Amino acid sequence: MARLFGTDGVRGIANRDITAELALDLSVAAAHVLGEAGAFSGHRPTAVVGRDTRASGEFLEAAVVAGLASAGVDVQRVGVLPTPAVAYLADALEADVGVVLSASHNPAADNGIKFFGKGGLKLPDDVEDAVEARLGENWTRPVGPDVGRVSDAGELGKQYVDHLLSTLPYRLDGLRVVVDCAHGAAYEVAVAALSGAGADIVTIGVDPDGLNINDGCGSTQLDTLREAVARHGADAGVAFDGDADRCLAVTADGEDVDGDQIMGVLALAMRDRGDLRADTVVATVMSNLGFRKAMAAAGIEVVETAVGDRYLLEAMRAGGYNLGGEQSGHLLLLDHATTGDGVLTALHLLARVAQTGRPLAELTGVVTRLPQVLVNVSGVDKSRAHDAPELSSAVRDAVARLGQRGRVLLRPSGTEPKVRVMVEAPTEDEARAVAEDLAEVVRRELAL
Repeated sequence: MARLFGTDGVRGIANRDITAELALDLSVAAAHVLGEAGAFSGHRPTAVVGRDTRASGEFLEAAVVAGLASAGVDVQRVGVLPTPAVAYLADALEADVGVVLSASHNPAADNGIKFFGKGGLKLPDDVEDAVEARLGENWTRPVGPDVGRVSDAGELGKQYVDHLLSTLPYRLDGLRVVVDCAHGAAYEVAVAALSGAGADIVTIGVDPDGLNINDGCGSTQLDTLREAVARHGADAGVAFDGDADRCLAVTADGEDVDGDQIMGVLALAMRDRGDLRADTVVATVMSNLGFRKAMAAAGIEVVETAVGDRYLLEAMRAGGYNLGGEQSGHLLLLDHATTGDGVLTALHLLARVAQTGRPLAELTGVVTRLPQVLVNVSGVDKSRAHDAPELSSAVRDAVARLGQRGRVLLRPSGTEPKVRVMVEAPTEDEARAVAEDLAEVVRRELAL
């Protein structure tokens, strides 16, 4: 049986995969597991519950709140807020549980359930497995004064905005910025934070109707932002995904800025302030070779992890590092947040522009991205990806062919019968040629 929890909570099509019944049962099971693990420490347990703007979030939120309260947990329902806002509030309010209803950058028909434990931290795999194992079990229900109480606490969004503004190293006065909120969870707090920081903002994607989240806008589709930046003569544009845990940007002249480039800018800014711990950043294996070269030239070490913010966070906490991220724009600034925070990232990126007086394009130019080609080879035996002799030989030949000019990465998918072939080279044509050659060997050697 497949594991219910994925790399970022439980996700699927709302009301088919993610039902009200599942949401209620998961919440009850989470309350029991966390309580027995000592998270409640003998006091009356509390939870913070938030959601993004999807229509299905309304009934799923009700189910989660009902499940928690029926298990004796007092719930503060904060309404529509970004995932990192719920994580922050769970920590700031010393809540025992945080729950977010969101499917991030996925279409409106999808939804998901994500849990945070004490301190606003994501649940470890073993705790998620324990929650899943407790679904549908018989239990003794609290009655009378022992049932949980529910209160609406939408005003806590301001506390989150105040926190974001308190982290700013430099105000944004004088910058004109287009802000694309993807009709998602940040449509109010991002506007409040960026305008509160002094930016002259133009907004798009701030009219959610429950069905238009991520539809033709947001961090996965930058065309709308690019056009708005040009039309309004803005200094930059920033875009969030549906739950605003990631941020991408656009320069004044319409060039896209990815997570590697943002991380490069922030790493240099933090190093210059003496805030970059051990002069080290944490990145995944998918980060561009151009990013690695830029960091090496600046004397900044790069620690590499598997793909996924969970692995970034593990490495950062183990090494005591405070900056990490992915190409997708999911950046971790652990001095200020327990998870990726798109609005926080945007504020700090724009603060560097304002502080230096240099255009965003000039700042991001420190990272010269090599063309990167990714070929997904489906329907193969991924378990043999690192053991097939001919494939291993082909990878060695490709690495030797590119030398220091590029990079080759062969990575079995974590969830599908698929092998991902990634190649970086000085030109896209060369990267594609090497990638296609390797993909053909994968098809031949790993055929089912």
